[in-house]
Amino acid sequence: MTCITLLFWISITSCVFVQAQDQSGFISIDCGIPDDSSYTDEKTNMKYVSDLGYVESGTSHSIVSDLQTTSLERQFQNVRSFPEGKRNCYNIKPQQGIGFKYLIRTRFMYGNYDNISRTPEFDLYLGVNLWEPVVLVNETAIVTKEIIYTLPSDHIHVCVVDKNKGTPFLSVLEVRFVKNNTYDTPYEALMLGRRWDFGTTSNLQVRYKDDFYDRIWMPYKSNMKILNTSLTIDETNHNGFRPASIVMRTAISPGNESNPLTLTWSPDDPRSKFYVYMHFAEVQKLQSNETREFDIYVNDDLLAENFRPFYLFTDTRSTPEPVGRTKNEIVIRKTDLSTLPPIINAIEIYQINEFLQLPTDQQDVDAMMKIKLKYGVKKKNWQGDPCVPVDYIWEGLECLHSDNNTSPRLISLNLTSSALTGEIDPAFANLTSTNKLDLSNNSLTGEVPDFLTSLVNLTVLNLEGNKLIGSIPAKLLEKSKDGSLSLRYGGNPGLCQSSSCQPTTKKKKSGYIVPLVAAVLVLLVLLIVLALFCHFKRRSRRGAISNKMSTNGVNTGPLDIAKRYFNYSEVVEVTNNFERVLGKGGFGKVYHGVLNGDQVAVKVLSEESAQGYKEFRAEVELLMRVHHTNLTSLIGYCNEDNHMSLIYEYMANGNLGDYLSGKSSLILSWEERLQISLDAAQGLEYLHYGCKPPIVHRDVKPTNILLNEKLQAKIADFGLSRSFPVEGTSQISTVVAGTIGYLDPEYYTTRQMNEKSDVYSFGVVLLEVVTGKPAISRSRTQSVHLSDEVGSMLASGDIRGIVDQRLGGRFEAGSAWKITEIALACASESSAKRPTMSEVVMELKKSVVGKVNDRDSYRDGPVRMVTMNLDTEMVPKAR
Repeated sequence: MTCITLLFWISITSCVFVQAQDQSGFISIDCGIPDDSSYTDEKTNMKYVSDLGYVESGTSHSIVSDLQTTSLERQFQNVRSFPEGKRNCYNIKPQQGIGFKYLIRTRFMYGNYDNISRTPEFDLYLGVNLWEPVVLVNETAIVTKEIIYTLPSDHIHVCVVDKNKGTPFLSVLEVRFVKNNTYDTPYEALMLGRRWDFGTTSNLQVRYKDDFYDRIWMPYKSNMKILNTSLTIDETNHNGFRPASIVMRTAISPGNESNPLTLTWSPDDPRSKFYVYMHFAEVQKLQSNETREFDIYVNDDLLAENFRPFYLFTDTRSTPEPVGRTKNEIVIRKTDLSTLPPIINAIEIYQINEFLQLPTDQQDVDAMMKIKLKYGVKKKNWQGDPCVPVDYIWEGLECLHSDNNTSPRLISLNLTSSALTGEIDPAFANLTSTNKLDLSNNSLTGEVPDFLTSLVNLTVLNLEGNKLIGSIPAKLLEKSKDGSLSLRYGGNPGLCQSSSCQPTTKKKKSGYIVPLVAAVLVLLVLLIVLALFCHFKRRSRRGAISNKMSTNGVNTGPLDIAKRYFNYSEVVEVTNNFERVLGKGGFGKVYHGVLNGDQVAVKVLSEESAQGYKEFRAEVELLMRVHHTNLTSLIGYCNEDNHMSLIYEYMANGNLGDYLSGKSSLILSWEERLQISLDAAQGLEYLHYGCKPPIVHRDVKPTNILLNEKLQAKIADFGLSRSFPVEGTSQISTVVAGTIGYLDPEYYTTRQMNEKSDVYSFGVVLLEVVTGKPAISRSRTQSVHLSDEVGSMLASGDIRGIVDQRLGGRFEAGSAWKITEIALACASESSAKRPTMSEVVMELKKSVVGKVNDRDSYRDGPVRMVTMNLDTEMVPKAR
């Protein structure tokens, strides 16, 4: 058998680039060259422009002069670096726009541009989803990331994200329009793994103008037999993919004609899935007694039978479904009728990148972009998507993240003291989900527009300290009077506090001056009384948590204020003036702190979030009275004026979700996963059976399971927790709360809550622990819940396929079967079929202490890595 091994690590890609077609669908940006400058590349004849107008931040640099050689492509002589801000983005609006397909390519060469001789490491994002990490091994290494992407909106955000491992930068950014009928899959993003030109005798890469789409074809050298022709391939017609003719003029075949042609590749992550595109063209004029016919197999599945390549015409065969396993194999074997060996001219391998995070609702995005442009808002992090990822949400915004199938919505916008000038723009009316709008302390002019009354969800409107004139719309005043809107408008000398401010005639004024003045005085008194009432009502709502809090929720009595309460000044001292951020969520930020020499985590709640305040109070009340080794410990709290903070024990190893999703580089062993699952189960068991009245957490998910320095798990985030009765009915009606994917479907349908809702959520978490997969796998066409996927696999006996492939077979088959069965029982649609948490704890303990049989098997030896490493070849020059 003749074998070529296409060994590669998907995280490290090749290096090449430029443009195509007539360049009308191309955007070529040389990052860091002088503003408004441009040039035509001598090798590709493509026009490159500066990044002016595409990016708002960063600084331009040139690589060190010693590396600016004539052999180095011109695009690598300059970079744009981003020393400030966590996320910095290029914003590109292609001509064709939403729904069209593009090849997007980024290129990086460090070149010691900053003279510190330390290569950085950072993340590359496409829109709101992680594209790939960028790692450069030395100063002259060129890293290229390429992706085929179907646009979900009319613009493209390419972002670099600082990981505190050096300053992010970018050398080249290229966008190429690709016909929609090519590379057709259900997925919106395909990352290039490899693109090989077989049979070439040159060491040069092929790209535009030879390649219509400016794909970069890398030469592949092997000991195979080479076939070639000097004639043009696809001279009169083409199949849509249009690989470069010069690439298709050469092919390879086995040296021994009786052998099949075999190609293999082994990705780093065995869970990776790929689409494979093989391009064939006959380059020899066959005689009447000659036949070239072969079968094509991919991972043992027949892809094409009795296939005969066309003479001088490209025929492309691709996998209809994604393929992937630890070692992938393509076998091309001649048929019994064939007199000639099989051939292949070129191949492309793309890895699926499931972009699961939805961007912010497009209406909110458009509105925020208009507001940003209208007022010239200069906030450093106002780049990319406004709401996601959560860690990079725009300053002054709060967003609602409901579930994986609904785009986040903007619910609060704070633009106080943002130097806004001019009139209030109609774009604000498009923020239809907003409940808080703060435009105070600016220089806004004109009247208060009527369109603000169309914001039906608006509960807080602050217009103080501007230069507004005229009258306030009557509907806003009505909402203010009935208490549904907190309206502030002081500090606007020209603004009338009535819905009508038209001057009266002299005659009417003289006839009614006394009653008019009296009415105005009465109105003023009423307004003052109303304002004082609202003020003190709001103060009482946000005031310090007293010894006798509301009996709603989980309150059971007085709080131990003396031991637990911290002044705001103490919180500032503990966090060293909020120096280090550990995380961020809808409630606010979590800061690192030090208290009496011990590390702590300080959750600072947003003072504008009513929901945040309710969760704050519920969490304080609950954690004051519950104590368990598998529940996070509350050290104290602060509730001074509008400053609300919760101080917890510090959990050094973050949350379970980071390990299961791959965000953390550490892969948890099977034993660690079992122990973490048992810890979390014991925490929930205590809430259900160790508390009087019992407590339902209502938001059990991996990110709410924290790990300390010993990887001991503790349940966290009790803001949605509720007590439920132990006598009479075992259920209570409540507003549905939780996270989609982990939310009990029966609870969602009936609104009836009991402890079995937590059992369902824990079952989903347990499935994630076993599989390493998310609760919901979403593609463009469908969403599949993990319980459905695992259930069908378990029914077929495929335990090896179920368990996280990153474990490499290092797990106990017996315990894997048992844990998976427990998880599926917990995740039953009917609560009556779910076990109790006490039963779950008992079964998990058996697995942890090793009382499950069949401890052996499914322990594979290490996979042998191929015969030829294609990633070690030197990068050839473009031709």
